[in-house]
Amino acid sequence: MNEMNGLPSTTRMDLNLFRVFEVVFRERNLTRAAAILHVSQSAVSHSLARLREHFADPLFVREGRGVTPTALAQRLAPVISDSLARLQRSLEGLHDFDPLQDERTFTLSLPEQLELVLLPPLLAQLRHRAPHCKVRTAGLRWSELKLEMAAGRIDLAVQIARPVEANLRQMQLLSEPLCVVAGPGFIGELTTERYLQAQHIAVASWRRGLCYEDLALGHMGLMRRVVQQCQNYQAASLVVAQSDLLLTMSRRHAELVNAALGNRLLELPVPLPSIGLNLYWHESAEHDPVNRWLRQQLFSLAQNSSSGVTAPPLS
Repeated sequence: MNEMNGLPSTTRMDLNLFRVFEVVFRERNLTRAAAILHVSQSAVSHSLARLREHFADPLFVREGRGVTPTALAQRLAPVISDSLARLQRSLEGLHDFDPLQDERTFTLSLPEQLELVLLPPLLAQLRHRAPHCKVRTAGLRWSELKLEMAAGRIDLAVQIARPVEANLRQMQLLSEPLCVVAGPGFIGELTTERYLQAQHIAVASWRRGLCYEDLALGHMGLMRRVVQQCQNYQAASLVVAQSDLLLTMSRRHAELVNAALGNRLLELPVPLPSIGLNLYWHESAEHDPVNRWLRQQLFSLAQNSSSGVTAPPLS
């Protein structure tokens, strides 16, 4: 037994078994796992049988048409995913990265509002610097994002600045000032009193999510009147164009979304701080040449942005 965690030694185990475990854990279905692994379902079952014997635990139990992991499998999953991702990155790092010839797909996690701001210029830049590479974006909760980055399924993430665990790295990418979006019927000056008394529409991705501006107002002992909430800024801007509601959002995103709606962009009368947006990556990718190159592409976009901070060069 391994004295560190009470689990049996894996010294003589086939690494392919861990790959099977990872896919079954993610898919929760043996048929889909077999298809992804390009093996038969019986081969997946045989691999699981060897793992069950080794760990003296069922690992997965049938539930409906799929399987559900046991408590031990839940404990093993992040460790196995992280280890496989580290191995993959180490092997990839042995080869020189030629962006002009490479054909990989990069996976980025971006909030919805940032996709409109960052994705078009990034794709335009990659068309010249990495013409055969593709970019895939995904929106994830922070708790999910940490696991996905550890497993190597997310290359980079852009999120609001926050404290992170020791196994993540971060650097400031952008600083986005806020503005207020008002419909064509809004008349006069927007004062602090008028802002707080007005009715607002808020944007939050999750049912219980709080907006950045409401958290910042709360720290100042202030509160606004939020009467509507939706999931994206395009929809919120359309509502503003047809009502007397106000919408608070980053200025650059507001300029893109509201250009054809006839809405006015007003200065925020309350001195709320700009939204700090950080770039995050897993520690295992710190020295990976491919990940470093991709980080540099995003940094260069920030350097060339009128609202971005000047990012230091990667050492």
